[in-house]
Amino acid sequence: MIKNFTKIISLFAFIISLSSFSAKAVELEFYFPVAVGGAAATTVEELSNKYMELNPGVTIKPIYAGSYTDATTKAITAAKGGNPPPMAVLIAIDIFKFYDEDLVMPWDDILTAEEKENWIGGFYPAFMKNSQIDGVTYGIPFQRSTPVLYYNKDAFREAGLDPEKPPQNWAEQLEYAKKLTKKGSDGNIERYGIRIPTKGFPSWLTSGLIYQNGGQMTNGLGTETFLDTPEVIEAVQYLVDLSEKHKVMRPGTLEWGATPKAFFEGQTAMMWTTTGNLTNVRKNAPFDFGVAMLPAGKSFGAPTGGGNFYIFKGTPEAELQATKDFVKWMTAPDQAGVWTMATGYVAPRPDAWETQAMKDYVADFPPALVAKEQLAYADAEFSTYENPKTVKIFNTALENVMSGSISPADAMKQAQIDIDKILKDYR
Repeated sequence: MIKNFTKIISLFAFIISLSSFSAKAVELEFYFPVAVGGAAATTVEELSNKYMELNPGVTIKPIYAGSYTDATTKAITAAKGGNPPPMAVLIAIDIFKFYDEDLVMPWDDILTAEEKENWIGGFYPAFMKNSQIDGVTYGIPFQRSTPVLYYNKDAFREAGLDPEKPPQNWAEQLEYAKKLTKKGSDGNIERYGIRIPTKGFPSWLTSGLIYQNGGQMTNGLGTETFLDTPEVIEAVQYLVDLSEKHKVMRPGTLEWGATPKAFFEGQTAMMWTTTGNLTNVRKNAPFDFGVAMLPAGKSFGAPTGGGNFYIFKGTPEAELQATKDFVKWMTAPDQAGVWTMATGYVAPRPDAWETQAMKDYVADFPPALVAKEQLAYADAEFSTYENPKTVKIFNTALENVMSGSISPADAMKQAQIDIDKILKDYR
């Protein structure tokens, strides 16, 4: 009896040691779109280390891959070379590209019915519009954002405006911008009232104006765009008029990356940029600033943006389960809150805002709530099949409009014709 019991114990110990060895062999590469260093990389490192402490059988290996474009290129190259990363945070609008090239698998394939209902169903619907195709989930929202209005409260006071009352609509935005535009002693403008970047991610910010004007950019299925509609053309015309007609925005194309610097240096009193810049502005603005929802046209409106977790085809079964567990943990309330507080990106689930840490954070820094509240009016970012081609057509058309070489109506009509030629085969 004792001898048999000893054998059973020995066998049980062997099984435990074997499973422990197998678990330790699970290493998950994690492509992440950021250069080495900075708050985002530091936070990813800290969260990955914490997960490994809680799950000693899994090794998380973050690979900092530069910009979204760099990260996507590296992930696709690895996947086509037969060595796909189990997971990557890549830009949400490339969902049709990854699907079309058969690179990523549906999360639904490895989720239980309960997980589909309570985990997937727990994300903000606005973020799921760039995360699903025909109701099938291919991306898990993580590093998500929406543009908001930042404004210099000191400049508001100087112009006789109430610093606690940002513009609520297009008419007020223009009125405020006129009062905030300031000329120097030489007669040249030294501070513009507003800056909406038109180079870098112009389709993203311009889609905010389009949604506010009651327009749509795509059909949501990746197969059709509506750039030649009156709502789109009127929105682009409003953007042009800010600089050409009203002289409240610097003329020409305005760089995305240079916009926060222009704001900090007092070259503009208001700017549209991502909520992902919230922590940057909080740390570096040398003046009192405010944050507000994008002003309404016919209604409020804004695009979502940012990146999703994708899971690549060809990932071994053991790694699939570990990947699912890691991504569920990363998007859980506590970790999502840590990410939001460190970076300014929007926590992608309502339950993340209910943690005590997040309640304390927004009590101390109410501007963090603006992007969350704006999600009620948000829609998907411009995304279609052949997205790099179609978005380039739209962006080029917009840059040509801002340079004064073509009218908004002619530019949008030609862009629609060019995009139709690309998308007709997908209908």
